[in-house]
Amino acid sequence: MTDLLIEKSVARYRQILLLIRPSPSVCDKATLTLQGAAPVAEVDSRYLSFSVDISVLAGGFWWEGTNDSRRGLGTLRIPPLKLTSAKLDRLVDLLGPAYLRIGGSEADKIHYFDNPDGDPDALVLTKPQWDELHAFLQRNDLKLIFTCKYGLFKREHHGRWQGTELQGLLDYSKEQAYRIDVFELGNELNAYWAFHGVMSQPRAINLARDYNRFYRVIRRDFPDAKISGPGSAFWPKLGETVRPISNITPRFLCNLDFKLDIVDWHYYPFQSDRSPVRTRSARLHHLVDPKSFEYFRLYSQRLNALRDRFQPQAAVWTGETGSAQCGGQPELSDRWVSTFWWADQLGMGARMGQQVMVRQSLIGGDYGMIARLTLKPRPDYWLSWLWGQLMGNKVFAIDSSSPHIRCYLHSAREGEGKTLLLINLAEHRVQVDLEESLLASIRGGYEMTAKTLSSRRVRLNGKKLRFNGGRVALEHFEPASFTSQLPPYSVGFWQCDPIAK
Repeated sequence: MTDLLIEKSVARYRQILLLIRPSPSVCDKATLTLQGAAPVAEVDSRYLSFSVDISVLAGGFWWEGTNDSRRGLGTLRIPPLKLTSAKLDRLVDLLGPAYLRIGGSEADKIHYFDNPDGDPDALVLTKPQWDELHAFLQRNDLKLIFTCKYGLFKREHHGRWQGTELQGLLDYSKEQAYRIDVFELGNELNAYWAFHGVMSQPRAINLARDYNRFYRVIRRDFPDAKISGPGSAFWPKLGETVRPISNITPRFLCNLDFKLDIVDWHYYPFQSDRSPVRTRSARLHHLVDPKSFEYFRLYSQRLNALRDRFQPQAAVWTGETGSAQCGGQPELSDRWVSTFWWADQLGMGARMGQQVMVRQSLIGGDYGMIARLTLKPRPDYWLSWLWGQLMGNKVFAIDSSSPHIRCYLHSAREGEGKTLLLINLAEHRVQVDLEESLLASIRGGYEMTAKTLSSRRVRLNGKKLRFNGGRVALEHFEPASFTSQLPPYSVGFWQCDPIAK
């Protein structure tokens, strides 16, 4: 008990230190170095994408208002999400175009259109909900990633997936001329042991057999759709967890008898207090520690190597990511402090060659970019909006001499210039030294700050970020001049003119 009290006191002391506003006179230095003039990668035009969990869409068990989990789910049943809100359309339109993923833990338990067991507590995706979803997709220029039900929780059933229930959804979708752009089978199948019991964990070779059958079913009805897999969950420090039980990606990829379109994976840099497996808990000091961000780089390299070896034609996508596993961490995931990992992971993912980054979630949970009950945008919503406004698809290599100064360089969203993303994780101002040609090319930019790390509201160039009469645009904010000094705990997007050769 004494050790626990000491640990809590130390954690609280760290939070107090981080919340104290630093002296603006303190200044360190960091040198930024361009690594060549040619692009090193190019991302999908819908790179920044997002999800709506099927529990939120259909009205399942969810996280808000709960402090616990049961088999990978929240413990509170919520009403289905209404996708007909004009305000939600406005918020989504500002983030588009994008992919919208419908997945999550209950994707493996849901019933399509009917409840064959007559269970009053069963989760059913109804035809009206499916129709409403597709109308929402069409209004907002979204492409659908759909996680199909695997739902085999007994070992003797693995390798024998049939998809009988899925066929009804596919048939109806074809009748209605609905488009499904990407299909995947099951949600985080390597983590079944953690959420559904050890005996439910499928082996890689059996999962590959099921995917081979899944591929034939989808290709028959949706020949132009892409197939994504295996969607394994990775944990900080652990990776794909316990070998050989759940380290399934290598054997899965090499046992497929078709060419996979997308190798995807799921990653959360932190875990909430609800998570049954915690390797890096979501705490204030962790969320601004640059060491916390480096596991994403490590696992991206591993995924790239596995793709190159077994499925070289496939793209690599981060199919699900959020600040903290199991709904996000209350009073952290919805605050300014949770913007830094997201800005860095967007930049690092593009630099590592990830084609698409799917954020969990658009709406719902403490990690939702939009609050489910109020439809208010959170700090990382505004970061996502700025990324979409300013960061183009071509990626250039630039490095920082300081781990606390994160830097990424893309082509501009419009025109021939570039956009430089600078993230300051330090509690004080930092002087950045740039190559003369790059420094001279910066014509202005947009810098995000907040009063404290725990702030719900953020400022852009010193002005509150909010809707005015239901509208917001970059033109509402006067571009800031670049001074080479980055404010403490800030994120800046700096627009650069083409550099003369």
